[in-house]
Amino acid sequence: MSEHQGAEGPAAAGRALPASALPASAVSAWAVAVLRGFGQVAFMRSAACGLLFAAALFAADWHYGAYGLLGCAAATAVAHALGLGGGAAAGAGEAVGAVDAVESGLYGYNGCLVALACAVLLDPGRPATVAVAVLGAAVTVVLSAALGALLGPRRLPVLTAPFCLVATAVTVAAPGFRRLWPDPAAPAAALPAPAAGPGALTWDQLWHGFLADFGQVFLLPQWYCGLLVLAGLLAASRTAALTACAGSAIALLTAWALGAPGEQVGQGLYGYNGVLTALALCGARLPPGARSGAYALLGAAAATVLTPALGAIAAPSGGHAFTWPFVLTTLPLLAAVPAIPRLRPAQEPARS
Repeated sequence: MSEHQGAEGPAAAGRALPASALPASAVSAWAVAVLRGFGQVAFMRSAACGLLFAAALFAADWHYGAYGLLGCAAATAVAHALGLGGGAAAGAGEAVGAVDAVESGLYGYNGCLVALACAVLLDPGRPATVAVAVLGAAVTVVLSAALGALLGPRRLPVLTAPFCLVATAVTVAAPGFRRLWPDPAAPAAALPAPAAGPGALTWDQLWHGFLADFGQVFLLPQWYCGLLVLAGLLAASRTAALTACAGSAIALLTAWALGAPGEQVGQGLYGYNGVLTALALCGARLPPGARSGAYALLGAAAATVLTPALGAIAAPSGGHAFTWPFVLTTLPLLAAVPAIPRLRPAQEPARS
């Protein structure tokens, strides 16, 4: 695991407890594992960080918070039931046990994001949406194990690839199911269109965009949700929070320099992948420093440019790039690290 791990002690499941204390201890350990799953969306193992992330979802809509908890809990339960842990975690080169990996949230974060995407993009009040959210969360566990086995020999992480795969499949398939698609009369496809609207950023768009970059990590455009996400990062690691702020700033600068529509920049649609990429390349996967920081900013800028490209490719299914730009930018940059003498991977990466 990385240095951004919060202050929790050993997992409760690893302690010797009297029989009378097991039920309460199990519930407590379960809650901590689920909250850590929220935190692992941004490479944080801290339950306090995860609690603030969950608060951001509830601040936007109670449905979003409930779905996020449901998806994270379902994925964690499936991973525990399957006895996973070493598979996906070892895919990044760590030597962790099954209990440690599950309770560290390494299997929960993709399930959290998939369920949240179902709530945001579909009708959260429909039973079919709940069913798809749970099923999708379970599938991310298997995908994490599979991708971990494939990428592990090269010490490459899974990141949010399972979320991207499942969420893309759901958005493509949803219009074909009347009990799933929120508005049967609405068009399910659109052709890519050139960027429209003024490219100059107003002050409101600038500060809204900076905070929304954090919120959009969880598909939330509200600035106050982004503020809670940033607070969660600060609770776990000031270094990580500063790195994420730098990633957001470089994404804003890149989007403005290339003439991205100010309204979309203000909603965080161009910057959230830069936030995640910066976190991955400086602190989570590479040790913090000037060189890894510059490398992270390069990655953040590249992910920003890639975001509208992948949005255009996904236009026929709604134009949702999700975190594909982050995944497709970070993996090649990490794969190149062994060939770059002045960079070296962290000894204990944060997650797969």
